[in-house]
Amino acid sequence: MRKKISFFYPLLILALLFWAVLYLVNPASGKIVSRNFFGSFLTMMKILPFTFILISLFEVWVKKEKVEKHLGTEGGALSFLWALALGGTTVGPMIVAFPVASALHRKGARLSVVFTYIGASAVCRIPMTIFESSYLGVKFTLIRYGVSLPLIVLTSIIMGRVLEKRNFSITG
Repeated sequence: MRKKISFFYPLLILALLFWAVLYLVNPASGKIVSRNFFGSFLTMMKILPFTFILISLFEVWVKKEKVEKHLGTEGGALSFLWALALGGTTVGPMIVAFPVASALHRKGARLSVVFTYIGASAVCRIPMTIFESSYLGVKFTLIRYGVSLPLIVLTSIIMGRVLEKRNFSITG
């Protein structure tokens, strides 16, 4: 059996080497990079454990048949509306959406619906919508939704069909 090649350790070493050289060449920039890195790291450590707990509860509490019925091949066009609604209620950075998308796919959601969820969680989260409409106006937000949501669904359908023909599956 072939051993899987992992890119994590070489990239980690490269990043640490870059950080060390930056710190030696320009200590002020090195301190800024360090502060930003540790700030982001702490933010992620505040969010990710709760995300994984919620995903674990989703895995245990939600029956596969329910997901297949509403987000699988039986769901039809309504499954995309469910994915848009679920994506809109996702809170936190995009890194939260990917484990949820994987869990949805394992439970029987179609690839196109999973892609719609990922796109919706990037584009139409409730906190982002409130912020955007308060600064740029409700008209702008409605126009953006009117353009972006159909494009998200359309590209998700295209990507889903292409990848399903190639027997693609989300792993992990």
